[in-house]
Amino acid sequence: MKQITIGILAHVDAGKTTLSESLLYLCGAIRKAGRVDNQDAFLDTFELERRRGITIFSKQAVFSMGEWNVSLLDTPGHVDFSAEMERTLQVLDYAILVVSGADGVQGHTQTLWKLLRQYEIPVFLFVNKMDQPGTNREKRMQEIKSRLDENCMDFSGDTESEEFLENLAVCDEQVLEHYLETGCVADAEIAAMIRKRKLFPCYFGSALKMTGVDPFIGGLERYMETPVYSDAFGAKVYKIARDAQGNRLTYLKVTGGSLKVKSCLLEEEKVNQIRIYSGAKFETADEAPAGTVCAVTGPVSTYAGQGIGAEKESDMPILEPVLNYRIELPPDGDVHVMLQKFRQLEEEEPQLHIVWNEKLNEIHAQLMGEVQTEVLQSLINERFGVHVRFGSGNIMYKETIKDAVEGVGHFEPLRHYAEVHLLLEPGERGSGLHFDSSCSEDVLDRNWQRLILTHLEEKEHPGVLTGSPITDMKITLIGGRAHLKHTEGGDFRQATYRAVRQGLKMAESILLEPWYEFRLELPPEMVGRAMADIQKMQGRFEPPTQVEEMSILTGSAPVSAMRDYQREVISYSKGRGRLFCSLKGYEPCHSQEEIVAAIGYDPERDTDNPTGSVFCAHGAGFVVPWDQVRDYMHVDTGYVMEEKAIPEKSLPDRPYEQRQREYWATEKELEDIFERTYGPIKQKTGKEMPRRVTSAVPEKPYRAKPKVRADEYLLVDGYNIIFAWEDLNQLAKDNIDSAKDKLMDILCEYQGIRKCRLILVFDAYKVQGGIGSVQKYHGIYVVYTKEAETADQYIEKVAHEIGRKYNVTVATSDGLEQVIIRGQGCRLLSARELLDEINRSKELVRQEIRARRENGKNYLMNHASEEIVSHMEDVRLGKKSWNDKIEGKTNSGPGQNPDIK
Repeated sequence: MKQITIGILAHVDAGKTTLSESLLYLCGAIRKAGRVDNQDAFLDTFELERRRGITIFSKQAVFSMGEWNVSLLDTPGHVDFSAEMERTLQVLDYAILVVSGADGVQGHTQTLWKLLRQYEIPVFLFVNKMDQPGTNREKRMQEIKSRLDENCMDFSGDTESEEFLENLAVCDEQVLEHYLETGCVADAEIAAMIRKRKLFPCYFGSALKMTGVDPFIGGLERYMETPVYSDAFGAKVYKIARDAQGNRLTYLKVTGGSLKVKSCLLEEEKVNQIRIYSGAKFETADEAPAGTVCAVTGPVSTYAGQGIGAEKESDMPILEPVLNYRIELPPDGDVHVMLQKFRQLEEEEPQLHIVWNEKLNEIHAQLMGEVQTEVLQSLINERFGVHVRFGSGNIMYKETIKDAVEGVGHFEPLRHYAEVHLLLEPGERGSGLHFDSSCSEDVLDRNWQRLILTHLEEKEHPGVLTGSPITDMKITLIGGRAHLKHTEGGDFRQATYRAVRQGLKMAESILLEPWYEFRLELPPEMVGRAMADIQKMQGRFEPPTQVEEMSILTGSAPVSAMRDYQREVISYSKGRGRLFCSLKGYEPCHSQEEIVAAIGYDPERDTDNPTGSVFCAHGAGFVVPWDQVRDYMHVDTGYVMEEKAIPEKSLPDRPYEQRQREYWATEKELEDIFERTYGPIKQKTGKEMPRRVTSAVPEKPYRAKPKVRADEYLLVDGYNIIFAWEDLNQLAKDNIDSAKDKLMDILCEYQGIRKCRLILVFDAYKVQGGIGSVQKYHGIYVVYTKEAETADQYIEKVAHEIGRKYNVTVATSDGLEQVIIRGQGCRLLSARELLDEINRSKELVRQEIRARRENGKNYLMNHASEEIVSHMEDVRLGKKSWNDKIEGKTNSGPGQNPDIK
């Protein structure tokens, strides 16, 4: 049989579940059609769904329809559960859109239509509830054509008439040509137009009374096409859930090849069981061929939207939550235990975005509305036995930029290096984020460019106004630099994140807020009140229209203003008015300054998302503020920004006098470097104006250096270094004192080269009655700690006392000690890095000695006379000896003549 997957979608209360029951009953899958109001619907498998009478989770039913083996996916209709519905669209071959004949095309119906167009899913429409009084088939058909698509056609009437075939043929040029030649349209041509979304068949009836459902089933059988699947294995994950026993279920559709039990779905994650669900029951299978929708047990790292094998990853969901709620736990609730349980719910509903605020010790979740909060509250109570409450929902804002700007990120602590240049450009509203690269591979290798693009996509980047996610932007990689030896993958992650943040600080940011698209039905005498309310909300609306006895007002307004307006409508219309809202998208916030001030986000205090960059000088990294990064950067991409790109209000809060001192200090340092290189600057005289002298830009531009503190200290954890260095460790196994002496000699030699104050600390905390001692050993100080005091404690104490005043470096490989030392603002060296520093210093000394020897020979050759040079050559050839006199130049051999010496 032919395998097909059909999804059924609708606005809430349009009769979607009732139509599913009718399809299952008429196709022989169930013996009795259930009803939502009787709480016995076949696909309402959860008690919470039956109690509330709405679909909350997508379900699967399997049945035969003629030559088709159908997997029917029933999706939620309420707007609060749109994310669950949207995930199902990824695996559909066809969709059934149910429209209420009594209510017509509602706001959420249009949202569903846009999603189906976005996912390119062919659609059959079923207009339900046509048995209710007041419904009109022609008016509904006209409304569907005007509000959805003009190629929607009524297939429930005479499909052989000449008028019908003409209207059918004009949907496609090739079909029209064939119709003009033959006078008929083949079923295969109709099926192809439906598959290409050039035609949308509409059927009318009543699912509850099962009128019009049989012709609808006949139309599905007649006009559906079999999907083509590849031989290579592929699968698309669309849902994660858990069964009654707590087993993790991965719902997926096999899109190529076949899936077998005990085969590896992912690396080292085998499929233990393949389940074909139909309602609450399932059957196991040993193999699932292409086109099968099933649930598998075994894998633990799968997620919704994941592409496996030949299947690609899904794009980011279009519908997103617009409200952020604080989850209030009971007094005896453990926040850490509950956080792990909420993570399970987040697997099943990724749009929850469970976040733990460590500072406030709170858990937050992103939800679509109040209905979802009530359902989630009941679900937590049923599954975990914990009664939680939700605080008032806060609006989820987003941020974008007004003009294009270049962001620069640099990450160069010791032994690391990466620089990234990104071009941030504003995009159209609703376009989301797009990433690209225009950087030449001669500038930055392809592998580094791919890594940078991966880092851009892997994170939700916060804005600088309120810390909300950024959107509607195109970010292009335009330059960068890596180091052949010191660059690692994590370096580009840091540089990329910092480039985004620095660019956002340079640009003028715009705060975006979510907007609703509404349809308001009211008695005519209340339209004036509604129009005044919408104007107060800063909303927009079209001129009202009259439909029978009701006036229709359509438009859009901010979510923050309209979220509670439904209650007001019911109140002042005495229950006669109805408000339908659907998420339209994000638009500029109507009260940006007030919102930014109320949130109080400070990007400079967000340590998880720094705006500055890290540069290196004198063997240590230092942080450069975002507004000075361009003065330190190593790569010039040639991109020229307008002067207005840096808003004055976004500059760091530093006094004017401090900024002036920093400016003149930099100018003086550059002048000193110029004079050391080219000599004193000659001042112009007379009326001639001095001109600025610039030097050619070297391959690696000069980097301004931070102020260096006068005294430099090096604290070394003695025993930690001994046991970390291999040769000393071997020596210590025979004689620990010999290892200590050798370490002291090595450090003495190193101190003579570095000219720093070196303190070598040894543990003596186990010596009973020890009072500690400090000994001078050549150029270093050797400290033995007192009783009950470890070397770690001594180093931490000294670092705390002098770390803010002097340039202190601590050499240790103790991880905990390193964390503590960082808090004192000290530089850190691991045992391996210290050994590298010592070896490098020795090599520099050797190079300097060799250079001096070479310079001495050059000096002799440049200052000796031709006679001396000739005499030296004769001596080399054996023609003369050193005792032979050089006429007029010397009276003795090389041992006495200072020039020859």
